[in-house]
Amino acid sequence: MTVHENILCSKSHEYVYEENGNYNIGLTDYAIEQLGDIVFVELPEIGTSYTKGEIFGTIESVKAASEIYMPISGTVTAINEELIEKPELLNESSFEDAWLIKVSSNTFDEDNKDLIDYDTYKEEVE
Repeated sequence: MTVHENILCSKSHEYVYEENGNYNIGLTDYAIEQLGDIVFVELPEIGTSYTKGEIFGTIESVKAASEIYMPISGTVTAINEELIEKPELLNESSFEDAWLIKVSSNTFDEDNKDLIDYDTYKEEVE
């Protein structure tokens, strides 16, 4: 599993990292592991704007359903269409190809103050 070097994680188990001027958002490997086998993902429409902390999607597994929260404020520029058809891809890789949405954000620098780097996140959840 490859973890992006600049990845930041939220306490609600979402991650975010910058790539080509947009921010990729997804669920951490720990969150996916806790959920178990993923069977459904609901993602927002492109162009929808969210404030940090707002719910932007839902994920369902054989164990539970969970809401997905925005780790930063932004406007959705892309959704991972492949996950809608094959949500089980999240179980194979939560980082490489299993990002959920991409957003543009003008507030990343202020929104990321309570996010933590991946190594610190892993220490806190283990």
